[in-house]
Amino acid sequence: MTYDFDRPVERRGTDSGKWAWFGEDVLPMWVADMDFVSPQPIIDALLRRVQHGVFGYGMDSPSLKQALVDRMAQRYGWAIQPDDIVMLPGLVSGLNVVSRAIGEPGDGVLINTPVYGPFLTAPVNQQRTLQSAPLHATHAGQHLHYELNMPGLAAAIAPRTRLFLLCNPHNPVGRAFTRAELTEIAAFCDQHNLVICSDEIHCDLLLGGTQHIPIASLAPEVAQRTITLMAPSKTFNVPGLGASFAIIQNPALRKQFEAAMAGIVPHVNILGMVAAEAAYTACDDWLQALQAYLTANRDFAVRYVEEHMPAVVTTIPEATYLLWLDLRATGLGDKPADRLLKDAKLAVNEGSWFGAGGEGFIRLNFGCPRSILAEGLERIRATVAAAVQA
Repeated sequence: MTYDFDRPVERRGTDSGKWAWFGEDVLPMWVADMDFVSPQPIIDALLRRVQHGVFGYGMDSPSLKQALVDRMAQRYGWAIQPDDIVMLPGLVSGLNVVSRAIGEPGDGVLINTPVYGPFLTAPVNQQRTLQSAPLHATHAGQHLHYELNMPGLAAAIAPRTRLFLLCNPHNPVGRAFTRAELTEIAAFCDQHNLVICSDEIHCDLLLGGTQHIPIASLAPEVAQRTITLMAPSKTFNVPGLGASFAIIQNPALRKQFEAAMAGIVPHVNILGMVAAEAAYTACDDWLQALQAYLTANRDFAVRYVEEHMPAVVTTIPEATYLLWLDLRATGLGDKPADRLLKDAKLAVNEGSWFGAGGEGFIRLNFGCPRSILAEGLERIRATVAAAVQA
């Protein structure tokens, strides 16, 4: 089949957080929510469930869990069991649960920055001590590349550090870490007896020839100290349906995690589970087409920056639909997103939201029709040009 990702979808007036948060004259390219219609098998599955007409309390779906077991085996050669899966209403809930489950108040949680904002807040929400190390950034012309900073992690760790939060594929810098990098992280966490929580929500949003490797799939001993968080939400554009899951192969660790959920984390709603099962069993052709379109969007955006914005430096994401742009040399100040919102009527994420190393950066969502992407990039170009001339 062919899929028309170029077709704009009118989202105003649909209670869309992405499109309603700012004024009607603002082009939103901020939150990680794509402007594409979800795959037809998901829509059809939801319609069938809605037509049943009864929406009582649900239970975890055995067929969904088996679909997840099959998917991990087929995609990664990773053997898991249905009992290893804990359903969650959202990945951010999972980050907070794991921060609460591991260690005691005052214990340390180690992260790399810049990183997705809830990595900064979830440990603090659970009375843990945040310990951060910067990713290592290298520049080559207008291109920016990030790598893990193992000496920085070693310097940041403390005697009471209990947990390492990994983001892979990484939001916002777009890295899909290699087997060698993940092996180094796993050895570091083994050496320091750290539990690993790996946010892998963008694992299907692979660009070009990128491959995703779940860190827990490296070896059984790594799996025993790892909690993996995944969801269909970003990939299949169903974040509003609230369904995600944790894979925890260590029974004792899983019991800790479930105890931290008790009485606080609600059950996943039945429509979310229906959508997830359809996504993971009937949408691979759509996903392949999406990956090709997003790869072309990435390439278009990188070329546009190279050709029209010589003062701007950009990542070349290996995964995700998120571009991380360094605007520090443009004259837009430490909070360029504020300036773009004011002068260009363009909403992007402020880099400082992602922690240390994000000041002067923006995150731009290119999960949209190319016409919208081109318009957003042109608004940045015009604003940067005006700042340079001022």
